[in-house]
Amino acid sequence: MTDHDRDPDSDDTPRLQIDRPYSGATGTEERLALNRTGSFEWDLDTRSLDIDAAGLLVFGLDPEEFTPDPGILVSRLEPAERDRLELAIDEAITGGHSSYSVHFQVPRANGTHQWTHVQARILRRDDGRAHRVIGVVRDATQEVTHSAFVLDLEKRRQRQTSIVERTTSAMSRAVSVNDVTATLTGPSSLAMLGADGVALGLVENTSINVIAASGVAPESIIKFGSGNLDPRFPLADTVLSGRPRFVTSIAGLLRRYPALEPFTDELKFRAAAYLPLIAQARSLGGLALFYCERTDFNADERNLCLGLSAIVAQSLQRATLFDEEREFATGLQSAMLPRRIQEIEGGEIAVRYHAARSGRQVGGDWYDVIALPKNRFGIVVGDVEGHDTHAAAIMGQLRIALRAYAGEGHPPATVLARASRFLAELDTNRFATCTYAQVDLPSGTVRAVRAGHFGPLIRHMDGRVGTPQIRGGLPLGLSTDFENEEYPETRLDLVPGETLVLYTDGLVEKPGADIESGICALIHEVSTGPTSAQALADHLSDRLWERWGAGDDVALLVLRRSPDPGSPRAPRLHQYIHQADPEGLSDARSIVRQALRDWNMADLADDAELVTGELLVNVLLHTEGGAVLTLEVLPEPVRRVRLSVQDRSSAWPRRRTPGETATSGRGLLLLDAIAVRWGIEPRGEGKAVWCEIGPPTPPTSGSPVASTETHESASPAETPNPSELTEERR
Repeated sequence: MTDHDRDPDSDDTPRLQIDRPYSGATGTEERLALNRTGSFEWDLDTRSLDIDAAGLLVFGLDPEEFTPDPGILVSRLEPAERDRLELAIDEAITGGHSSYSVHFQVPRANGTHQWTHVQARILRRDDGRAHRVIGVVRDATQEVTHSAFVLDLEKRRQRQTSIVERTTSAMSRAVSVNDVTATLTGPSSLAMLGADGVALGLVENTSINVIAASGVAPESIIKFGSGNLDPRFPLADTVLSGRPRFVTSIAGLLRRYPALEPFTDELKFRAAAYLPLIAQARSLGGLALFYCERTDFNADERNLCLGLSAIVAQSLQRATLFDEEREFATGLQSAMLPRRIQEIEGGEIAVRYHAARSGRQVGGDWYDVIALPKNRFGIVVGDVEGHDTHAAAIMGQLRIALRAYAGEGHPPATVLARASRFLAELDTNRFATCTYAQVDLPSGTVRAVRAGHFGPLIRHMDGRVGTPQIRGGLPLGLSTDFENEEYPETRLDLVPGETLVLYTDGLVEKPGADIESGICALIHEVSTGPTSAQALADHLSDRLWERWGAGDDVALLVLRRSPDPGSPRAPRLHQYIHQADPEGLSDARSIVRQALRDWNMADLADDAELVTGELLVNVLLHTEGGAVLTLEVLPEPVRRVRLSVQDRSSAWPRRRTPGETATSGRGLLLLDAIAVRWGIEPRGEGKAVWCEIGPPTPPTSGSPVASTETHESASPAETPNPSELTEERR
């Protein structure tokens, strides 16, 4: 209906041929007119349009007033419809098509719009040039309206299908009753259910308890929905009758349940569906869905609501069974673990056990704290292979056996060797891993052994976390089968304020990830967590066990030696330096310097840092273990810094006179030159080299001015006879 391929030499004289209806029998033209269908012929060369009266009637034009100009018809259309029509015709003609079909809207005199359909054939010359278009035009309003109804119906059905699919998917991931509740009240729950409010009530004996409500669900539903099963209220009535109740108005709701009249102001919805939750002929509770816009429920919508209630009921039944099994599993596991952990003097212990969230699959993880002779105690964390009641039973027997062997006073290596023999003699093919340690808190000595288990972590006073290398043996049971019951013992020194962490694999194993990433995450959380043992245990449980998905059991034991804060007038700190820690020496020097700055004694920092390095290097080079560094301020009036480095070697250093080219042997000379006093004293299995840095002791009345300030001792044990120095030091 637009100008195309106009020949400049053609005759522009308009031509119009209007076929008039004739009287008599109904012909083809009359039948088309009665069906509001007309025909047209469009001459592209002359730009003239022939259209019959029926076709003009479709466009709402008077045949007497029509001229054969196509623009008259096109001008009646709104701009958007005109552009769409012209684009369709232009694409068909210029694109070489033989026909086109297009729907568009024609405005009516009464302000409404009529859907019009044009279907035409394009006639072309031998050269492919279009010269004529013939076709029909008809009123397609009824057809399009019916199609829109079908499309709307299909859209509603798709929406209902989407609601069922989303609800089914969400409920399939709900494991416990709490999960079901969270799914029904979560941020996307109302969109998932296609409702504006939801309430869930569970039957408990002869009462109902509303455990979830969100959206426009009235707050008073907790009041009139919970309690005894009273048929005066809709949710309870639905549960008792086992039949759904569909409410399409507040007035109808109040007529049926007049007991709700005091709560009328709280009812913000217009329609509601009260649905019973029934699974395997057992009434579990009721589900209420509230709607703000809906005023009726057709058959499909009622079926949708019933389908949703069936999905929720099945999920609730599965979740209830899971919760019962989990309660049984955790109860069984808890019964096999110590009921109470003894309090210890000089420190604090925190233990945690978390059962896997996998129903009745009981794990074999355990922890224990065992009282030992001479004011010592043993700590153990272990894991029996498997996740079932058999693993739990073996764990209970093994825990008691290990406790008995430890209580007899055997060294750690013997305790694990006997425990391995005990497990091998049981009628089982299971093995177990564990870490066991004997702790003497007054001295800070920890003697640890491993049986195929993770080694402990130690958090130092400055927040750094060490991973001491604990030599290990085969898992319990396997070591006996392979006739290798050797469990080498490793000694650790736990200085005041440090924390020891024992754990099982559930705390560091993340599904699909390398175990090393889990250990790194644990080290980070131990380093940044709170200092208290109880608080740190809770922190690790919350940040790691919950993060990994709680798919495995976890046993956790945290031991902290009480700090030695000194006093504001005489502060004190301790630091353990591992022999295999290359950064420990540098960190210790930095700690000493920073501590003296904090104590307003920065003028002594250079000497103290130099002496710290010399004493620690001697220990790390000439002994087989680490060192404990103690830095303290002597109280007034002396106000000196006292440094002490303790090791486990019984060999004492001796003073040397190195030559000019010697590369060692000057350590004691340097100490003698810097310190006001220094000395060596025995400490348990080893010794401690100490020194004091600061102003000299002022001479008392009658004493000589010159004194042995460079190495005077408070006791003979502190300054040894040079002949007793048997080990050469730098």
